[in-house]
Amino acid sequence: MAKIKKAYFCKNCGFEAPKWLGKCPSCGEWNSFTEEVIARESGSVPAAVAGSLPTTRPQRVREIRESEHRRIDLGSPEVNRVLGGGMVPGSLILLGGEPGIGKSTLSLQIALAENGLKVLYVSGEESAEQIKMRAQRIGIGNEECLIYPETLLENIVAQINELKPDLAVIDSIQTIYTELLDSSAGSVSQIRECAATLLRYAKSTGTSIILIGHITKDGTIAGPKILEHIVDVVLQFEGDSNHIYRILRGIKNRFGATFEIGVFEMLDAGLRGVDNPSEILLTHYEEPLSGIAVGASADGIRPYLIEVQALVSGAAYGTPQRSTTGYDARRMNMLLAVLEKRVGMKMFQKDVFLNFAGGFKVADPGLDLAVVAAVISSYYDRPVGEGICCAGEVGLSGEVRPAPRTEQRISEAARLGFRRIIVSGYLAKGTKRPKGIEIVTINSVDQLPRALFVE
Repeated sequence: MAKIKKAYFCKNCGFEAPKWLGKCPSCGEWNSFTEEVIARESGSVPAAVAGSLPTTRPQRVREIRESEHRRIDLGSPEVNRVLGGGMVPGSLILLGGEPGIGKSTLSLQIALAENGLKVLYVSGEESAEQIKMRAQRIGIGNEECLIYPETLLENIVAQINELKPDLAVIDSIQTIYTELLDSSAGSVSQIRECAATLLRYAKSTGTSIILIGHITKDGTIAGPKILEHIVDVVLQFEGDSNHIYRILRGIKNRFGATFEIGVFEMLDAGLRGVDNPSEILLTHYEEPLSGIAVGASADGIRPYLIEVQALVSGAAYGTPQRSTTGYDARRMNMLLAVLEKRVGMKMFQKDVFLNFAGGFKVADPGLDLAVVAAVISSYYDRPVGEGICCAGEVGLSGEVRPAPRTEQRISEAARLGFRRIIVSGYLAKGTKRPKGIEIVTINSVDQLPRALFVE
């Protein structure tokens, strides 16, 4: 007889409780607990207790042979860059993002890429006809790609074991279920068991697997947090549905670094990789406009220039408004307080609106100087000098600190034809100074207006 064990799991974070709770003590979500039945066979004895020895034995560190991981080209330079040069065989990758952001399109483009890989595309959300329609729209390169609409994990593993593909794509992990558990697909126990089974299969056979995951309303990947611990790589697909640009960001990578990003442009024919993000983030105007500054940013080791737009106007209703798009509002309020204290600008009487071009979300502290420059330009209604960009972090005492990877920022500005860049005066003496661009150093934020407004 099997002993029935019941437990309650939070659908938001995966917290387990022996009884139903109205509010999750882990994430604070209300009415998120669901009951799940977990079957345990009575009288079962673990193999190690029964006397059988495991097949693998402990090894000394010096005896372990290091195998060379051959990176697999996925047919997309942007995806390869984020993964650290390609996908490692036998890796398990989790791709998450907002609904309609382009997760399935990106995965199908990888599956249809002409890179000589044998690919199995498993869809638990769409029929084969729907996938064929999308494939015709984005262009079919790999005509040997296999499409398999299925949601039962046992059938999926059986097909992967029979076909032995180089890459398997599961769309999505929330729709897959196993018959070993009585709970419905998408529950905490189903996601955990299905992900663990696919991980064991990927490591034992060397088959690379890409899992597409849903996210919650808070922007985190749905399901238990252990899902992100199980997989080797976690990729986040970001972007605004009102804009055409998307960012692929690495959150976790066991085979490389997580500071790289991939930039894509959403077109009618699918996602197109953007080799030079600076070109799409800079706008050329016929005449200079106030409230616009260019900042040299760096996401990981990839530098790019981005346009910062600010609007400063009188507060008509007494209480000034503060609104930002793609930037931390608390950091903007801090910078406005620095301008009021150190520069003498009366920001408490002004409404301030801040925007970044292209709908990008930026968290780089090296863009502080560009944000301050845009606010100063709009405050005095004077355009910033032509060909000037900024890179620096602003402290609470008004000092300008060097931005991380300042050398790469300066080189990117020089490559795009900017003739002057404003950086911190505390920059290291050995910093390379490329030809064709003037490096202006300032130590405090009150020196910025003189450097910006050049006749």
